[in-house]
Amino acid sequence: MTTATTGTTPPAEGAHGSPHTRVEGPEKVTGTARYAGDVPFAELAHGWLALSTVARGRVRPVDTASVLAMPGVLAVLHHGNAPHVNTDYAGMLGPPDPTIAVFQNDRVPHRGWPVALVVAETSEQAREAAEALVVEYEEEPHDVAFDAQRPDAYASGGPEKPDVAEKGDLAAQLASSAAVVDEEYTTPEEHHSPMEPHAATARWEGGRLELVDSNQGSAWIVDELAKLFSLDPSSVRVRSEHVGGAFGSKGVRAHQVAAVMAATVLQRPVRVVLTRRQMFTLTGYRSPTAQRVRLGADADGRLRALEHDSLSLTSTVHEFVEPSAGVARVMYDATAHRTANRLVRLDVPTPTFMRAPGEAPGSFALESALDELAEQCGLDPIELRARNEPETGPVSGLPFSTRNVLACFREGAGRFGWAERDPRPGIRREGHLLIGTGTAAASFPSRAIPSTAAVTAEQDGGFTVRITAADVGTGARTALALVAADALGVPTDQVRVRIGDSDFGQAMIAGGSMGTRSWAWAVTAAARDLREQLALGGSVPPEGITVRSDTAAAIGALTETERHAYGAQFAEVAVDTATGEVRVRRMLGIFAAGRIVNPLTARGQLVGGMIWGISMALHEEAARDDASGATVGADFAGYHVAANADVPHVEADWVTDVDPDDPVGIKGIGEIGIVGAAAAIANAVWHATGVRHRHLPIRPDRILRAEPDRILRAEEEGAGARRG
Repeated sequence: MTTATTGTTPPAEGAHGSPHTRVEGPEKVTGTARYAGDVPFAELAHGWLALSTVARGRVRPVDTASVLAMPGVLAVLHHGNAPHVNTDYAGMLGPPDPTIAVFQNDRVPHRGWPVALVVAETSEQAREAAEALVVEYEEEPHDVAFDAQRPDAYASGGPEKPDVAEKGDLAAQLASSAAVVDEEYTTPEEHHSPMEPHAATARWEGGRLELVDSNQGSAWIVDELAKLFSLDPSSVRVRSEHVGGAFGSKGVRAHQVAAVMAATVLQRPVRVVLTRRQMFTLTGYRSPTAQRVRLGADADGRLRALEHDSLSLTSTVHEFVEPSAGVARVMYDATAHRTANRLVRLDVPTPTFMRAPGEAPGSFALESALDELAEQCGLDPIELRARNEPETGPVSGLPFSTRNVLACFREGAGRFGWAERDPRPGIRREGHLLIGTGTAAASFPSRAIPSTAAVTAEQDGGFTVRITAADVGTGARTALALVAADALGVPTDQVRVRIGDSDFGQAMIAGGSMGTRSWAWAVTAAARDLREQLALGGSVPPEGITVRSDTAAAIGALTETERHAYGAQFAEVAVDTATGEVRVRRMLGIFAAGRIVNPLTARGQLVGGMIWGISMALHEEAARDDASGATVGADFAGYHVAANADVPHVEADWVTDVDPDDPVGIKGIGEIGIVGAAAAIANAVWHATGVRHRHLPIRPDRILRAEPDRILRAEEEGAGARRG
């Protein structure tokens, strides 16, 4: 196991490693950066989706005559007249969700299913006509009730390959344990809702389909559209220059396919933009989870048994699993170890990837349970984790590339003042506020996917990087400029980076914390090769000199290891015993995330994830109405997220974390910031009040209902301790 140097940002090596503002920053602050809904087109028409008002049933024949007679209306597409698409294929992420194959039959599998697209000359005309369209249904009984006791739950992956990992005799080890935790933890349905709504414009130009879109990977969208519409991939181009947030939601969605259908039928550009309310239905979400964690330990706190069972939901038409039990397969070992991800099919939209899929809710359950075990064993929560540090992957048995989680805890504990903490709950009080602190560990896998990149030496002495990357707000453009400048041995201002165009070739999507790592590898390889060619001498011709890379062979040759980013989260909360309000007063996250290319944007990513953890712990919760199957309050008035007033002080930093076997050294930081954050806050609430909260979010009503006599006792005991 490797060790890490603690401290702040290490000295910069060339361009990367020192803070740089975003290269596209001036465009964004001056309004010249164009997002998918801003790009102008001649003869642009506008589409508006009409969504089902029932949760299950069939669409009767659609009468469009009155709507077609409305001002500006050009067409109404529905299951009776829409172009046919192919769904018999496997894409980058497996079989397509039938939700994207819009208007192919009369079935309605959930509330908010697309049943028609109204196209008009203006967006206002399209919306008015879509709202006037009367769609009738043959309604059927539906089931949207999610709970841990569902008898129809099954192991995800199916009977052939169930998502279950186990070793040892769990029952025997639990029975022989000196301390046992056996609890259920739940998280609610959560939604991405990025600042920029989903938007796509499709048009045909010279026999080629072009889509201007807001997505996480233009090459990915090309692959899916080409297969859906039975096209040669070379006849499809997708551009996505600027993206205002994504977090897993901006993959292939119904609005893109509907725009292509309409552009094909009308032979003119068609733009479809989703409303905030439609995004709650059509662009995926994080499934609610019900997780049972059972831990058994010796008297000294060493784990003998670990079981993490997670139940999530999926739609009746497509299987998607929120793999919350997966985090336990990496973090802690035990003599007996069992983890399982299970599903239940309901009449709901299909969930999707959402920042730290699996790890975010899974860490809340696991790290809360570890805190409960520490309490039983009379151990400091950090000491308990130190005693259960595995030497190899608990399930895989593979060596760790680097595992510097304890370095994160050491650095974080020193900065946070953990040593001065009284471990007894309910002791600290400031007037009517109870004060508590908590901690939790974090991890997220680090992977790389083969990608291509091209670097051109221009006649003017500059260099142009072209790669089908996507900057979804992470600062990827800037990071790639720094990486290229270092590899070329030139100042950063000599490098121009062009991204978001599928014509630049295959590259990894912005997702899974794999984007920058994968792209940087490809850019570095091309830039170094070009630098060698230029060193041989000769002038640059007018068309420049271009070198292209493909990292497939290099990535395939990587040694198989457990490669992850790690972190330690710390939180201090104040709980108002009169109102039930919980305020996070300060948070600190220390991370081991490989080489940090740009400290400025990296810190922004980590702090952003931690703030989302505050939101997850205290605010975010989407409710589904059993009677209608619809999301209640599908807007920012009904779905609460953390605001500036909720975040007084959040600090993120990192320890040096060098993987000697990795030529790139980047591990990815887009998701590690949210992992463990909610657990640290929940553990701090327990420390403040003496009451465990195992169900998120920790709302004021739950604080007030959660055994107020225990809170009162904690206050009285604290007062007695202070008098003593």
